[in-house]
Amino acid sequence: MPYAALIVWILTASLGTYMVVTWRKHGGLAGSPPATHFPPARVFTHLGLAVVGLVIWVIYLSTNAALWAWVAVGDLVLVALLGVLLVRRWTLDGRAAMANTGSEPRADLAEQHIERTPVVLHGILAASTFVLVLLTALGVGR
Repeated sequence: MPYAALIVWILTASLGTYMVVTWRKHGGLAGSPPATHFPPARVFTHLGLAVVGLVIWVIYLSTNAALWAWVAVGDLVLVALLGVLLVRRWTLDGRAAMANTGSEPRADLAEQHIERTPVVLHGILAASTFVLVLLTALGVGR
């Protein structure tokens, strides 16, 4: 189970990186003001904590010390909270853009260029990562 968590975590991080690159490519950090409703600090804190958690998980795999597994669980809770805030903003902006049928032009936000499929897959893989890490920390499957 610990190595399954590692594989799923790497897949999750890969999709997350793809989404950040897409966001950046479409003006997530450019312009004044930037063409985004995502606070860059939230995006990069989410990404940074996820990477730190992955490193912590590799340390756990190397040492087999239960403390590191629990630190990874705590890290993932923070990552998930930030992720939920980002998905909420992404969803609200997408709904507003779809509802805008009036004469005003629709805002072209960087996050609107992130397609639904990677967002949904990222969420499913992230939840799977959390469950696998938590079960490992609890000692299930030893």
